[in-house]
Amino acid sequence: MVPARVRDDVRARFESRVGFELDRFQREALDALDSGRSVVVAAPTGSGKTVVADYAVARALAEGRKAFYTTPLKALSNQKYSELVATHGRDRVGLLTGDNALHGDADVVVMTTEVLRNMIYAGSPALGRLRYVILDEVHYLQNAYRGPVWEEVIIHAPPEVDLVCLSATVSNAEELSGWIATVRGDTAAVVEQHRPVELRDIYLVGDRAAAEPLLLPTLVDGRPNPEAMAIDARRQPAQRQGARRGRFYTPRRRDVLDRLGDAGMLPAIYFIFSRKGCDEAVAQCIREGPRLTTPEDRRVIRELAEAHVGHLGDEDLRLLGYSRWLSGLEAGFAAHHAGLVPPFKEAVEACFAAGVLKVVFATETLSLGINMPARSVVVDRLTKFGGERHALLTAAEYAQLTGRAGRRGIDDIGYAVVPWSPWVGFEQVAALAGTRAYPLTSSFRPTYNMAVNLVGRCSAEEAHRLLDRSFAQYRQDAEVVRSRSELERTRAALAEARAAVTCERGDVASYLRLARAGDHASEPRRPGEMASALGALRPGDVLTLGRRRGTSRVAVISTTRRRGGEVRIRAVTPDRHVLVLGAGDFPSPPRPVARVPLPAPYAPRNLAFQRRVAASLAGARVEPEPSAGRRAPAPPGARVPAAPAPGAARRLGEDPVLACPELPAHLRALRRVGSLEKDLERLERRGGTRPGSLGRQLDQVLEVLGVLGHVKGWELTEAGRRLARLYHESDLLVAETVERGLLDGLEMADLAAVVSMLTFESRGVAAAGVPPPDTVIGERWRAIESLAAELGALEEAAGLAPTRPPDPGFALIARQWALGGGLAPILEDDEITGGDFVRNVKQLVDLLRQLGSLAPVPDTAANAAAAARAMFRGVVAASSYVAGA
Repeated sequence: MVPARVRDDVRARFESRVGFELDRFQREALDALDSGRSVVVAAPTGSGKTVVADYAVARALAEGRKAFYTTPLKALSNQKYSELVATHGRDRVGLLTGDNALHGDADVVVMTTEVLRNMIYAGSPALGRLRYVILDEVHYLQNAYRGPVWEEVIIHAPPEVDLVCLSATVSNAEELSGWIATVRGDTAAVVEQHRPVELRDIYLVGDRAAAEPLLLPTLVDGRPNPEAMAIDARRQPAQRQGARRGRFYTPRRRDVLDRLGDAGMLPAIYFIFSRKGCDEAVAQCIREGPRLTTPEDRRVIRELAEAHVGHLGDEDLRLLGYSRWLSGLEAGFAAHHAGLVPPFKEAVEACFAAGVLKVVFATETLSLGINMPARSVVVDRLTKFGGERHALLTAAEYAQLTGRAGRRGIDDIGYAVVPWSPWVGFEQVAALAGTRAYPLTSSFRPTYNMAVNLVGRCSAEEAHRLLDRSFAQYRQDAEVVRSRSELERTRAALAEARAAVTCERGDVASYLRLARAGDHASEPRRPGEMASALGALRPGDVLTLGRRRGTSRVAVISTTRRRGGEVRIRAVTPDRHVLVLGAGDFPSPPRPVARVPLPAPYAPRNLAFQRRVAASLAGARVEPEPSAGRRAPAPPGARVPAAPAPGAARRLGEDPVLACPELPAHLRALRRVGSLEKDLERLERRGGTRPGSLGRQLDQVLEVLGVLGHVKGWELTEAGRRLARLYHESDLLVAETVERGLLDGLEMADLAAVVSMLTFESRGVAAAGVPPPDTVIGERWRAIESLAAELGALEEAAGLAPTRPPDPGFALIARQWALGGGLAPILEDDEITGGDFVRNVKQLVDLLRQLGSLAPVPDTAANAAAAARAMFRGVVAASSYVAGA
């Protein structure tokens, strides 16, 4: 325990060095660290979360201990390394990424999270004296591919280490800190809602009746702007009728920037979810408008650009389009995306941070932590392609993008601008702008590498217990508790409602059926009765329409309640037409006449879902739904009225229930019974589809590993020990490729080509063709493809997702580069960008280095290491340069 005097001295010196009075949340977080607790800090972008991380570093150094600063991206690690070097000096700060290993034994080391996970599993001596681990951008924990690494670090880090978790988009910080407390000890959640620079959401509308695009507040007093709502209402009918040219339109990008410039809202980051779109936007702005820079701006831009590309040769610069890129920078415009080589991206970041670059067109990767605030952020479209289809941005994604708006100490206001779109209504824009809930979820799952490391480090019981301590299991268990509680509450409410339906004078349900059937004049009328009837309908109910809409019956697939209480139902006909129905489509409150089963998963807007419901409807018998006609069960001890004799109460006015003074209450209770039965069915169905535990998933993974000989019982084989040192998304396929000798007997360049099939993913477009089948590379490709199919069958039988097959699209390029070829033949055909080439070579080099240290055949290991060295040259090596190193 650090003496209080020393602790107070560290705090005083740190606050003095910061040079400004700390905010409430910063002081609260520092207090937590001083008291020996881990901390989760959730605060808006630009609010000063890194002050907390910097204090953890200062405390560690003052105690003679170490601090590790982890980030999700190499670019963030490089940026943070430069910042810490400026504060603490080059001798005390190190950097460990896949590209660089600088002073790895330093007291402060910046690294990607994967590097720390690997160190923990390897029992690295560098973990000695470790006091703090900073997990920057901790919301990356929910990333589908790399998120599990965060949980592995949190669970497996040495017990004496405290964590500092930072994020701008976690609204359930208390839940996250509660989980960390269960696995690591006392953890504080520090939440800051206040944004240091006010953020204003703007809806930008092209209006042919106006001289310039309209800048409208998205929210007024926290609610959707009525003026924008009115605009949206006027344009929607024209859109539905297929009109090509309406009054309102999406402004051109150059017009957007001109409007922002006139309003004093530059500089701006303009998010476009397409590399090609970013490049085209720069070209359009250069072609159509004047420069946004002064002569002095252009001088600074040239200096910064030259400083960042100085490690690239003249020929490489020519091939990378340096002159064209620099002309855009000097005009005040630039693109920022993964297709650019790192030196170009870093120069763009430096120019923007210096205030000489006015507009950056960027993909969403720029939103992840890189320090590039702007006065305005423009989100070109609110949908992006997720690999299979376009989907609306989540509230967390929108917040991450717009968090860049507003520069602390420079701007009083930041602007988040969304242009009008024919595809996304204003209500959706306003909903994203008004949402402040971004709950963090978990993507944790046992991988093959994780499984063999657990086998090698602990007993079976301990391994399952560790998985039970994951955030994924923590949330799942909490959901079980919540679902059970909700289920019990719903059952109790249903019993209470059924008791309230019971009437001593007769059968209320029978009375209501008779009322609906015909004698409506005698039924008491109440406002909202039609809406209540529509609202009580549930998906799967079959209704008759009497051919009012060209069909006799429909099946309900969803219901929605609009402003003012209006209820609309979406229904499908037997011939697959989808109808939207409201109160005007029914002469009397509708009642179900049958039910049809609904496909799983429930997806009412999915065409296949609608077709299956229509098919069920076509074959359904139209008869009263059983629950609609039976008498509500009475609670124990209640007197059940006798059923009326046949022929009794033939008319509504003669029904004895009509004379009951509590009839309105009985009818309300009967409708509540229907609603609660629907809720109960949903909860019971959800309980039946909950996924299995993570321990069960570990058993499935170990089942596959046992068949393949990586584990024997709860012991690792030699193959399993090699797999434990292999860190790759397709770890099992790589491991089996090694074990079956598919990398043996290859020349160095051919080995690089074959290994590239395990790292490259073209997503359906080969970068440079595929290897001819009659070559050694082509033969190994077919062998690895067969191996992947074999593994996929094993995984499917075990209930696991199949391993991704090899992709040969980079093999010929990899071979050419490993042989010492130049960049020109690779880039001149425009099949691959400079940034993609560099990124794929770096990924390949990383795996080759791993194989160089673990391949069991010495010649294979030597060739892998040699290939890694041969490929780390030219533009690849220059793109790994770190300022301050």
